[in-house]
Amino acid sequence: MGTEAHGTGGIGPLAQRPGKVVAVHVAYASRAEQRGRRPEAPSYFLKPSSSLAASGGTVERPAGTELLAFEGEVALVVGEPARHVAVEDAWDHIAAVTAANDLGVYDLRWADKGSNVRSKGRDGYTPIGPALVDARTVDPAGLRLRTWVNGALVQQDTTGPDALLFPFAQIVADLSQHLTLERGDVILTGTPAGSSVVAPGDVVEVEVDAPSAPGAPSSGRLVTTVVQGGVPFGDVGAGPRVDDTQRAEAWGSREAAGLAPEPEPFVLTDELRDVLRRTPVAGLSAQLRRRGLDNVVVEGVRPLAPGAALVGRARTLRLVPNREDLFAAHGGGYNAQKRAFDTVGEGEVLVIEARGETGSATLGDILALRARVRGAAGVVTDGGVRDVEAVVATGLPVFSNGAHPAVLGRRHVPWDTDVAVACGGTTVLPGDVVVGDADGVVVIPPHLVREVAEAALAQEEQDAWVARQVADGHPVEGLFPPDARWRARYEASREAT
Repeated sequence: MGTEAHGTGGIGPLAQRPGKVVAVHVAYASRAEQRGRRPEAPSYFLKPSSSLAASGGTVERPAGTELLAFEGEVALVVGEPARHVAVEDAWDHIAAVTAANDLGVYDLRWADKGSNVRSKGRDGYTPIGPALVDARTVDPAGLRLRTWVNGALVQQDTTGPDALLFPFAQIVADLSQHLTLERGDVILTGTPAGSSVVAPGDVVEVEVDAPSAPGAPSSGRLVTTVVQGGVPFGDVGAGPRVDDTQRAEAWGSREAAGLAPEPEPFVLTDELRDVLRRTPVAGLSAQLRRRGLDNVVVEGVRPLAPGAALVGRARTLRLVPNREDLFAAHGGGYNAQKRAFDTVGEGEVLVIEARGETGSATLGDILALRARVRGAAGVVTDGGVRDVEAVVATGLPVFSNGAHPAVLGRRHVPWDTDVAVACGGTTVLPGDVVVGDADGVVVIPPHLVREVAEAALAQEEQDAWVARQVADGHPVEGLFPPDARWRARYEASREAT
């Protein structure tokens, strides 16, 4: 076991109140996987020393909040001051390790904007102890961290290289680049997966030990009981606010929070692309109108080359009216227009907002070739195109408002990419599905794509049958659209085939 020490001004096993408490945001691979974010380097936040508390105490869930979460952690206590220390020397500056609980109220994170002052800085939100383990007696990669809630083991991980994203020595060395670690300072080294929400009456216990070291030294169990706070927040600052995203993060998953799973992200599969290629834009437009969407046609654009068609998800480029000072600042060099054509992805359609301005071009042959080489599905612009024959020769489907020989800067400033744009009188969002043929271009919200495409194909099949009846001499009255009698004949013909 470790040794417990109490000194004047100390907290729990700490001989003195530390000057600072530094915490690591994400340090365990299991936590990064749970959160879906794997940082490239450690990042930190500060906790006030007034948040420290000893084992055996209570912690308040503030009045009006619901998401108090525990995080069992290994705490490092600095011995010798550290400033610009090398990784290989960093552990020599650590005097002891012990258990800590980095508690936080997710209801207050919205106001913190990453600082964690409100959510994690409250009194008692960093219980520590109960005993210190001499850092010289343990391997920093050989520690074990365990957390229990109401007697059930909920967190268990080690500090080995397969568990930690950043070894403790790296964390100490990195921090020492930015600030002086002083004697008695505490470093909270992050929590593994398993952190979740606790409620009043719950008891959280955290232990750090070194089971393979001689004597299997241990911090002992750090015990904290959750109680309900009774003082409401005043109107002098930010108060609690919670949504389903915070609930899912606090509980560890949407399922644990009792929330419905996130809808599967839309994927424009090869099969669905093929359906859309076989579906006329006119039919798609009609189906969207039946669903209350009239303003989804990009007005005024036509294919540069006869027979050109495109299907893909939108990437966007916004051009604003030319102003000489703005063009000087934004029009030269690697501007938004060049970035858009340089990064458009395979199967994507670059949609350009040019405000219907036809007095200059918005692209030419070089940029069209770049998009083609990158595998773009096409370009839609409500402005002009220059080098028309050369653009057509690239094979890239381009829909535009016409040809114009002048360069972009005559009328436009390339301003922004991957934002909502207004192209041909309709709003296009990045990720919308864009389909174009000889009739023009239509924009489809992703969640409606399959429904609209399949309905349009079914309508095309019916319309083809109606056309055959008209070709055979039948009048259109009652046939187009089919009344009950003609519909029955149509269904019968389908069943016969």
